[in-house]
Amino acid sequence: MITGAGVSAESGIPTFRDKGGWWKHYRPEDLATPDAFARDPHTVWSWYDARRQGVARAEPNAGHRALARAEAAGCRVAIVTQNVDDLHERAGSREIAHVHGSLWQTQCTADGRVVDDRRVPLPEIPPRCACGALVRPHIVWFGERLHEPPLARIAAWLAEPWDVVLVVGTEATFGYIHEWALAAKRRGACLVEVNPRETSLTPACDTRLPGPAAEVLPAVLPGQSTA
Repeated sequence: MITGAGVSAESGIPTFRDKGGWWKHYRPEDLATPDAFARDPHTVWSWYDARRQGVARAEPNAGHRALARAEAAGCRVAIVTQNVDDLHERAGSREIAHVHGSLWQTQCTADGRVVDDRRVPLPEIPPRCACGALVRPHIVWFGERLHEPPLARIAAWLAEPWDVVLVVGTEATFGYIHEWALAAKRRGACLVEVNPRETSLTPACDTRLPGPAAEVLPAVLPGQSTA
């Protein structure tokens, strides 16, 4: 399972590239790069604090819950998500690798220590570590390498045999998303795309299910109530 911004859109979390998405109103280089943070940490953190508040108000939607119900029903469901929210966890899913980090973690700019911080709103912007140094969001910004712990977890999952790999709510613009999806397909998994629109990954998929995740996933995943 590979999920992107589309799976959280119906919880009210803005996407990035769709109509009304973040990058229609802001430039990535102004908010999501190391240079932007070095230049103006207050503006960067103000944006992330607003996103944290939005996620705190949001609730998992039917797509998130369908995945959690499938897992609870006994299916093995491993989720590779590009999302930095925690809606998969709050729905009840347990095996999750956050490729791009988490809104709820900060990283000390002095020693690199990563800690959980769920304060909403943040009492100080930009926030600081107990040591006095600035902290940054523990997010993979443009131009940065992916974090090693989720990469190791994904590599272990890709070494396993999977019946189906669902690619849900992502434009698949990053090369590693293609690589992981196609690696699973080469090992025998049926590659299924769930998205209202075709993407760059569509030609490689065995099946395409057009529509939003909150409608499609409850209809196709096992373990769903018929009541």
